[in-house]
Amino acid sequence: MILRNYCASDAAQLALLFYETVHAVNARDYTPEQLRAWAAGEVDLAAWNASFQAHHTVVAEEQGCILAFGDMDESGYLDRLYVHKAHQRRGIATAICDCLERGTAVPVLHTDASITARPFFEGRGYRVVRRQEIERRGVLLVNYHMEKMR
Repeated sequence: MILRNYCASDAAQLALLFYETVHAVNARDYTPEQLRAWAAGEVDLAAWNASFQAHHTVVAEEQGCILAFGDMDESGYLDRLYVHKAHQRRGIATAICDCLERGTAVPVLHTDASITARPFFEGRGYRVVRRQEIERRGVLLVNYHMEKMR
């Protein structure tokens, strides 16, 4: 496995990975209605590309296949972190987070973690600041705003 910087040609693959991961991995913590609201399968690729370009975005790849991705903005906000459903529990998310966290000097890192991802982030030293209910396509989803002091 290699970690590399994002390039614009990755956008469509990342959108598919995002959809498949949410609907498989997060299904134990969210209802089918919530999963459809979160990942409807319709991603504005131009907007995603612009967001990935504006952030430090890392892609994990193995033999030309994208396994995972994550991105962090300049404020230390970890925006997205998704590992394909077939490549869970291999240390890929840890490797991406290590890379992203090393790439910023801000004193506090933060993220909005799903119910599913909360234990992963707690294991990395993040703490829950608040429980949130966010609305996506008219449906409420629970997540947690978390932070890590450095």
